Amino acid sequence: MGTWLVFYASAEQNCSVGEQPIYSTRAHAFQIDPNTKKNWVPTSKHAVTVSYFYDSTRNVYRIISLDGTKAIINSTISPNMTFTKTSQKFGQWADSRANTVYGLGFSTEHHLTKFAEKFAEYKEAARQAKGKSQDGKMELATSPSQESPAGELSSPLTPVTPPAMDNINGTDDPCDTTPEPRPEPSQNALAFTHSPSINKHWEAELSALKGNNAKLTAALLESTANVKQWKQQLAAYQEEAERLHKRVTELECQSTQTPVIKSQKTELNQTIEELESTLKDKEEEMERLKEEVENANELLEQRHSLTQKLQETELHGRVLEEQLLGAEQRLEESQEEQENFRKSLRTLLEMLDGKIFELTELRDSLAKLIEGS
Repeated sequence: MGTWLVFYASAEQNCSVGEQPIYSTRAHAFQIDPNTKKNWVPTSKHAVTVSYFYDSTRNVYRIISLDGTKAIINSTISPNMTFTKTSQKFGQWADSRANTVYGLGFSTEHHLTKFAEKFAEYKEAARQAKGKSQDGKMELATSPSQESPAGELSSPLTPVTPPAMDNINGTDDPCDTTPEPRPEPSQNALAFTHSPSINKHWEAELSALKGNNAKLTAALLESTANVKQWKQQLAAYQEEAERLHKRVTELECQSTQTPVIKSQKTELNQTIEELESTLKDKEEEMERLKEEVENANELLEQRHSLTQKLQETELHGRVLEEQLLGAEQRLEESQEEQENFRKSLRTLLEMLDGKIFELTELRDSLAKLIEGS
């Protein structure tokens, strides 16, 4: 139950207020390679929750899947979409709006069939909703629908060879889509090869972020001081504008319509317009400063994340060094044992040579005794 609560809480960021989940299942998610248009690229390391959502305010259906807080599938179902089963446990559909092809690998054929049935059901509901919307627009405005079916894939979806589904069992096990194994260096060798360069890279990034942080902090302090000063100026301008408005009203009530009064009124109106323009400029400047403050906060968060990654990399490097030292010690012990074993074999061979020589002498003696007798 806790997993579902986390999923729906995260999904709220990608769904409108009127959207509600109406069907959910678990599967491995893939997208077609944008370069080759043939190979599948896994978008999740393990099976994720895939859900149909219905937006009652816009009367649309969507397929949404999250990997943590990242939306890996966000596809709006249209009447021209087609869900194709390419194997017993794999299905795919094309989304022209996202300009990609999505693929799902299920643990059983039953789950795939159920998902396909729901796809067809919600596709038909979307078609009916679109038909009603188009009829209403024709009656009210007698104009064609703004949504053109040419934007969707009207032709049947060309099946793409699905990835290997042998290890997709509905659990969180990683999905291996590599067609053929290839030799790779060991994890220790890779870590020792790239660890110093990674540390230098993160240290350079951290230094750059520290410099940017110092600059942004100074700019933030200066902006804060300027905002306070502008607020004071803004209050003074507002008070001056109110005073000038009152003065204009008093002059209109107390004086006759003379050219002098009209001239003063015109000047006062111009002054009010200039103050209002200045006030608008100051408000725009305040908005810009707020955006800079938000950007500074984002950079601070990135700095904190990079610091944590650097610490984790250093810890991993120390662990690998300890493992290497242990392996070297074991290698030395093994070499010593082999040397001791060789020495033992040499001693045994020498003893065997002596025994063989003694047996040879004994044989010769016995032969001589037999011949003499």
